[in-house]
Amino acid sequence: MRKASLLLGIAAAALSFTMSAAVADEAEIKAKAESYTKMEVAKWVADTDVIAALNAANAASAGYDQGKIDALDKQWRDEVGAAARPLIDQVMASSASGKAKSWCSGAGGVVTEIILMDSKGLNVGICDATSDYWQGDEAKYQNTFSKGAGAIFVDDVEQDGSTQKFQVQASMTVVDPANGKPIGVVTVGLDAEGLMMQ
Repeated sequence: MRKASLLLGIAAAALSFTMSAAVADEAEIKAKAESYTKMEVAKWVADTDVIAALNAANAASAGYDQGKIDALDKQWRDEVGAAARPLIDQVMASSASGKAKSWCSGAGGVVTEIILMDSKGLNVGICDATSDYWQGDEAKYQNTFSKGAGAIFVDDVEQDGSTQKFQVQASMTVVDPANGKPIGVVTVGLDAEGLMMQ
């Protein structure tokens, strides 16, 4: 009985140490995520095809009211896990998603997800299907788009329940280089361990 208690105590102490180390490193991880976003992600979203895709998406969604956005978001959520998923498939087949997939695969495991969204926070390009279509009600969008060019928001470091890996999301306002106006937001999910090895 004492041996079992001792082993449990050691395991708890190890877990506590791991969690403490993760918390202690959070500021450094977030600083690295911001730097990666400025240095790498900014180059990706300056691509002329990405700018064109965002401008086209903004033209298409210009007349959407909140009711239309909510309806599309519900459709997307209903399609997650369904056999037929026309809206998800449409976004997944877009040229912007093609770019996102190439960024994810070419980042050496550092980038775990990419969401490229339009001026309303609707998905335009993704490397994997997201749980929802509208990101406009989330911190990633709210802490970037309205703040204009150069705005970067790095969220808290979180542990993924399935992989047990620590990850962080960094988001940045995307601007049209032709006029400097915000046209969307990009969010990248970053693997903390891979990021720290950069």
